[in-house]
Amino acid sequence: MINQIKFAARGIKSDIAIHNKLFAKVSFYEQIGQFFIYKIVIPNPDLKLICGSSVLKPVIAMSDIRILRQEKILTIRGDFVTIFPMDSYFQTRDEKNLQKIDGVLSELPEFVGQFIIGIAPRTSVLTRLNYALDIRVFFTYLSKYKLSGKPLHEITLSDIENISPYDIEKYLDALSSYRMNGKKLSCGEKAKERKLASLRSLYKYLFKKEMISSNVTLKVDMPKIHDKPIIRLEPDEVKRMIEAVDTGTTLSDRERAANSVTRVRDTAILYLFLGTGIRVSELVGLNKSDLDFENGSFTVTRKGGNKSILYLPAETANALKDYLAWLDAQKEEKTDFALRLRYQDDDILFYSMQGGRLGVRAVEKLVKKYAQYAAPLKKITPHKLRSTYATNLYRETEDIYVVADVLGHSDVNTTKRHYAQMSEEHRRRAAEITHIVGSSDKK
Repeated sequence: MINQIKFAARGIKSDIAIHNKLFAKVSFYEQIGQFFIYKIVIPNPDLKLICGSSVLKPVIAMSDIRILRQEKILTIRGDFVTIFPMDSYFQTRDEKNLQKIDGVLSELPEFVGQFIIGIAPRTSVLTRLNYALDIRVFFTYLSKYKLSGKPLHEITLSDIENISPYDIEKYLDALSSYRMNGKKLSCGEKAKERKLASLRSLYKYLFKKEMISSNVTLKVDMPKIHDKPIIRLEPDEVKRMIEAVDTGTTLSDRERAANSVTRVRDTAILYLFLGTGIRVSELVGLNKSDLDFENGSFTVTRKGGNKSILYLPAETANALKDYLAWLDAQKEEKTDFALRLRYQDDDILFYSMQGGRLGVRAVEKLVKKYAQYAAPLKKITPHKLRSTYATNLYRETEDIYVVADVLGHSDVNTTKRHYAQMSEEHRRRAAEITHIVGSSDKK
């Protein structure tokens, strides 16, 4: 029996050790308001854990946990302690991105790190990573073309304050074709817009903190974004894509061999995209425990970590049930696929052929593989399947607010921009069915 483990009331200063042997490694994860969240990595999954101490109120006692997940979160609020499992996919993704942020910031001046920390309470980890990467691109440009090769980490506040609006406009123009880390890259309208938005955020923060005396980015216009037609699948193309999964006849020999194993899984994935409109990152992060067939719903983790409950069409629910039944049969029969599964992650919904969680890139390839037969002239991605769902929903409801809510758009204007073309169709149809004097065929 392991003795009680004592935690400091206001934080954990070191790893947890019992009789001088490492029991668990502890590291600070993040702060949310008054909550201090720590990560505990327990090397031995068979260890039992009892929490409570004479220092803290013994509000929990996990006295007989025989198999612990490798990562847990410890939350401390005042004298109260709670332990709950990490959401493995999203927490792991954020942790990797935090490490990437640290790597990028190590190349940049200290005031950029202050900016990233300053925006942390109101931004996601991915947003902060993108800001850091965009700022590094800008500073690389400044170093090469404005500051005579000055090392990035030596760029000063005075350097960026002396930048003119024209300098930033030249930078945006240069983004049409540039090199970074030996790779040739290019930015379109939306990428340029985001990079300018990142600069505006940096300058706004520095100006607000009185670290610079003016915000030159406000004198630079945002790039004009030209509307593009919505690319989506028509009903007959959707039917052909599902048939491509069912039959495998349009696939190469290698693809057909994989399809013979993953057909039921792939069908469930396509039905989930087409029946709910979720993002690819939301799909790969799903766990079995997120599904609630009794209520015909599931929980999805949106951008920024917010959770939403969405509802499953009958066809999608049936496809998921078929997949879970197939997965159970694979385990029971101990097939080659089942033997590769990582059972410490038994809550994963969609497994890869290697036995881990299916990744974003793999799903993108999966969609492309089946869609290129159904719509050879269209470049179909998971996002285009999301557009297909949203277009069908808008046609049925003619309610942009419903579409925005289901898609998880925080700003309905985002939805309006994407589906303005559909509104044009409705206006044209309204004109066609409106007659001033009697029937249109009257002379």
